[in-house]
Amino acid sequence: MNVLCLDLEGVLVPEVWQAVAAATQVEGLNKTTRDIPVYDDLMQYRLKLLEEHQITYATIAAEIEKLSPLDGATQFLAWARRHFQVAIISDTFYEFADPLMEKLGRPFLLCHRLEIDDQDMIVNYRIRQPDPKRASVRAFKSLHYKVFAAGDSFNDVTMLEEADFGYFLHAPDNVTSQFPQYPVAQNHDELKRLLQSEI
Repeated sequence: MNVLCLDLEGVLVPEVWQAVAAATQVEGLNKTTRDIPVYDDLMQYRLKLLEEHQITYATIAAEIEKLSPLDGATQFLAWARRHFQVAIISDTFYEFADPLMEKLGRPFLLCHRLEIDDQDMIVNYRIRQPDPKRASVRAFKSLHYKVFAAGDSFNDVTMLEEADFGYFLHAPDNVTSQFPQYPVAQNHDELKRLLQSEI
């Protein structure tokens, strides 16, 4: 039995924080794990910017509602679900992801939780577990799945390392050049062909 683990932002949907950066004109929110590889460092940086600029959860949620899946993502996901059990393994948050999951047809999602205070400010976050992407793949393997995984950034590397087959999709050169062992797909059709060659 095969399971396909996919990152969410940059793979199936646009980067949420970059959409918020464009709407609020807070340039620092454009940074992702492509720029700051350690996830906690990145999130602490984001939380500080949200506080400094008084950006509320409602403001972020309104921008997320405007986002649509990336070109080809919905069709790719429909194909993948015919050939794999599909799991979205993301460093996003359930509070952000819900409208995006609706647009993707409600695939299975494992991600994190936000802490929002009574002023509607995001004040903290809770990760699902330590090293969550690697742990998720390891759990599927313990259930005797063959695991395929695809992501676009540094925080996906542990998922690719643990999987039986790992791929980059839409990943920038500064990521792929450090991990040349993983095949690179520039679009969903290329990823589909890579996956088809192994199943």
